[in-house]
Amino acid sequence: MMYYYYPHTFNFFGNLLEVIFWIAIIFLIIKVVKNLKAGHHSFNLGKSALDILKERYAKGEIEKAEFETKKKDLS
Repeated sequence: MMYYYYPHTFNFFGNLLEVIFWIAIIFLIIKVVKNLKAGHHSFNLGKSALDILKERYAKGEIEKAEFETKKKDLS
């Protein structure tokens, strides 16, 4: 009588961890691509705080009084 050994049937948790790992990798890749397309960057490309403040004022995100106050705080 011959017995056959199927290694994949006895390694359920190893296969489960591998599936979870690849799902996490795919999720992270999708998240990075979506953030890049939307223009959300976690880095500021070397801009100073004052440059960022000027951009916010130019976009209309902050008023002139707030801009002046924050500009004084940065100086």
